[in-house]
Amino acid sequence: MYPFVRMAKEIWKNRHAAPLAITEAHVSHHICWPWDLDMWVEMNNGRTLTLYDLGRIPLAMRTGLGDLIRKYRWGITVAGNSVRYRRRVRMFDRLEIISRCVGWDDRFIYMEQSMWRAGDCTSHMLLRSAVTGKSGIVPTAEVLAALGQPAESPELPGWVRAWIAADAERPWPPQR
Repeated sequence: MYPFVRMAKEIWKNRHAAPLAITEAHVSHHICWPWDLDMWVEMNNGRTLTLYDLGRIPLAMRTGLGDLIRKYRWGITVAGNSVRYRRRVRMFDRLEIISRCVGWDDRFIYMEQSMWRAGDCTSHMLLRSAVTGKSGIVPTAEVLAALGQPAESPELPGWVRAWIAADAERPWPPQR
């Protein structure tokens, strides 16, 4: 089940947090609870993705995107991601998640998130997200204009550009 109580806590905790520029990082802190575990008694990979949600929503709030979503009745969707898992997360581990936007193109916003335990990175994610409206994906230029941010993206890191290019080669729909 989705951790609605944890999400509400993050929203409440960050409701008066200082605003962030579109590419500044949001840092959040979490605990791996018993219900986050899989049968190998470590954090379930799906729960890792859910905890990353708990870092992105306050980031959206602090950049002003949350207000725009309510104002224009927009939504945010995940349009793809790639996660690198490197260290186990076990019950009661204290975690720090760093979430930040690394740039955008005409349709998507690219975010990087990392999860840390005692100074050691446990996982790292690249995520492609889109703002959606009644007619589908809202162009990022429109979103950035509403945020009062420059429409030109910072240069995307090479590894992000390589991921975008590789994903564009992937067939859709996949073969059955």
